[in-house]
Amino acid sequence: MRIAVLGGGNGSFAAAGDFALAGHEVRLWRRDRAAVEAHVRAGGSIVVKDFKGRHEARPALITADIGAAVRGAELIVCPAPATAQHDVARALGPHIEDGQVVFLPPGTFGSFIFAKAVHDAGNRARAAFAETGTLPWLTRKHGPYEAAITIRAKRLPTGVLPLSMAEHALGVIGRAFPGVIEPCGDALSGALMNAGPIIHPPLITMNAAPLEHFEKWDIHKEGTTAATRRVTDALDAERVAIREALGYGAPHFPLADHYAKAGDEWMYGRGSHDKLTDSGDWREKIVLTEHRYMHEDVGIGLSFLVSAGELARVRTPLARAFLAIGSAVCATDFLAQGRTLASLGLDGIGRAQLQTLLAEGFK
Repeated sequence: MRIAVLGGGNGSFAAAGDFALAGHEVRLWRRDRAAVEAHVRAGGSIVVKDFKGRHEARPALITADIGAAVRGAELIVCPAPATAQHDVARALGPHIEDGQVVFLPPGTFGSFIFAKAVHDAGNRARAAFAETGTLPWLTRKHGPYEAAITIRAKRLPTGVLPLSMAEHALGVIGRAFPGVIEPCGDALSGALMNAGPIIHPPLITMNAAPLEHFEKWDIHKEGTTAATRRVTDALDAERVAIREALGYGAPHFPLADHYAKAGDEWMYGRGSHDKLTDSGDWREKIVLTEHRYMHEDVGIGLSFLVSAGELARVRTPLARAFLAIGSAVCATDFLAQGRTLASLGLDGIGRAQLQTLLAEGFK
């Protein structure tokens, strides 16, 4: 199938390389024109490294022209961080065509941002927007054109906006991720599957001292202690309580399953945490005030979780606490400047109106 991949980070390179190796026609779009030109001059290939070795993949197109990238594509995948979603959505909006599916892995309700950007651009194409709970690859770039994939996702709970197009959207996404996509309802349900705002805020804030002291530190290995695990589970309980209060049923993909040796498989399958730490790719220098775990997962992810909690009338004391700590560390009011229903223009909307929007999309 024809797939457009948007972005130039870890996830985007893993996506473009993996899809090309699977035989899909891949167009890779990046905003950085100089980086695109350098990649083309270097031969235009992407090296994918995994447990089977090194594989050279070749996207059909590498471009800074988003219109050229998405024209005629059945699936548009945007693994870019949530911090980039507004800009990418505005660039994409005028170019969406009937029947296309935009997939955000994960999304933090970015599916709404993309759908609204298309509508605001005056584009009335009938398209679907979907998001899931995690990046489909545990991956790190080992060079400008090389992606190391430690694990590929086994289960991806996916929500769709509008829900009325779920069958079409999940069918298209499923062709790119065979046997992996699981329906979880509407886009808000998909947003409330996002694992990043659950796993990363406790790890980056509770490990602040070693992160600032040591040259490199693995928050997933030495930084994941019994105490941090108890806190992570308690934070995840707030997410699950919100889902239940909003009427979303199980499975909720509790983060505890990511660490468990038995029971239900989590999104990355059994033993994924050990494979992640064994790879050494997450032993890294994290600058607290700059890292995406702080700005994306605390600032955007937790502000959205708190906002959803207010809609559901569910208390979120731990989410608010980590927002306050992150705000103090970064000297930024994350809750005021983050992603909330109000900041998305949905302030004052009732649950019934929101459910209609989620089901039918923008008219």
